[in-house]
Amino acid sequence: MKIPRFSRKTLCIPYAVFLIFFVIVPMLVIVFYAFTDKSMHISFDNFIRFFSDPTKLSTIVYSLVIALITTVVCLLIAYPVAYILARSTLKKKYVILMLFVLPMWINFVLRVNAIRELFNLLSTLKGLEWLASANYFKTVFGMVYDFLPFMILPLYTTMLKIDRSLYEASADLGASGVTTFLRVTVPLSMPGIMSGITMVFLPSMTNYVVSDMLGNAKVTIIGKFIYEYFGSDWHMGSMVALVLLIVVFVSTWFSGGFKSEENVRGTNL
Repeated sequence: MKIPRFSRKTLCIPYAVFLIFFVIVPMLVIVFYAFTDKSMHISFDNFIRFFSDPTKLSTIVYSLVIALITTVVCLLIAYPVAYILARSTLKKKYVILMLFVLPMWINFVLRVNAIRELFNLLSTLKGLEWLASANYFKTVFGMVYDFLPFMILPLYTTMLKIDRSLYEASADLGASGVTTFLRVTVPLSMPGIMSGITMVFLPSMTNYVVSDMLGNAKVTIIGKFIYEYFGSDWHMGSMVALVLLIVVFVSTWFSGGFKSEENVRGTNL
């Protein structure tokens, strides 16, 4: 019995169908609602209302700052962890990696609630009373805890693929450990860095559950606006979602997130 052979175009059909119904169509719906009013007439009132409100503009800034801090902290923690695990010769290093991924198997709300109870307990101790009102700190802490595995995994898998002979060649050429790290490890790990930044930065701007539960509902990010508006006004909610999409696109563009992996690997060593 001969196994039927499929062309590449045929194999792309399921992906194309998924892309159309779950990406393109929802985006068109958001754009349609964003540029119409409740009478379904073309209107720019939603944008005027949003950008004329200083509170909403400041919320975008707060969201960007929180997402940026979360991403930087995750990168500073995840990079040395991924580097040590990738270069390590320990036979049980996969167990260590599993310990970082294991919290992802637990329900997200339960994990955030556990952190909230932990902060409530710590705030009753002498010298830690400031935690009761440190809403922004607790929000960033919760997001770092939640998204750290998404930074470690792409970094680890990328560093694991680096040819160890490059380190030996660098040492043979007289390069120090710092020089090897800066000229070999960092450039070759850029795909993992950019992937991790994308996976942490984008959801950090919309994860209002963490900001509500750990920030005592006093830390408002743009994702909370989308949630609230879609409960009462789809047109305004779609407009906020579109603004967020534009902000994310611009942020990713300036961070170099659209560079292909081949271009990154072509960095001069």
